[in-house]
Amino acid sequence: MADLESHTVNDGGFAATSRVGNYELSIDATKEEGPSPNEVLLADYASCYTFAFRAGAQREHDLDLGRIETSAEADLDEDDDLVDGSVAFTLEVEADLDDEQKAALTELGEEICHVHAALHEGMYADITVE
Repeated sequence: MADLESHTVNDGGFAATSRVGNYELSIDATKEEGPSPNEVLLADYASCYTFAFRAGAQREHDLDLGRIETSAEADLDEDDDLVDGSVAFTLEVEADLDDEQKAALTELGEEICHVHAALHEGMYADITVE
């Protein structure tokens, strides 16, 4: 049994419902019934990075950051694929951090974020069609 599992159902068209544990998420390539796959990926990446940034602050620097608001943006090419190097995060952190702390926590966030690691290691799916 795998460490992570999800189940996705698409009854036609370009909307699907994915179940992960006890949670359900609607994803729609047309953005009529939910966010697009790229929007979900961007939000997932931003969330993971935000958690990693906070974890690095707590573990390595014993810092309480308070509230963090992360804005994320990315560009799409003509095929609606994410453009390499276009993902950008802006973190608004309640705690007053100096430039050295910001740089250190930014680096720790990249080291700790699981989505960041997966995207940079060329993750791919082994696909079987039945």
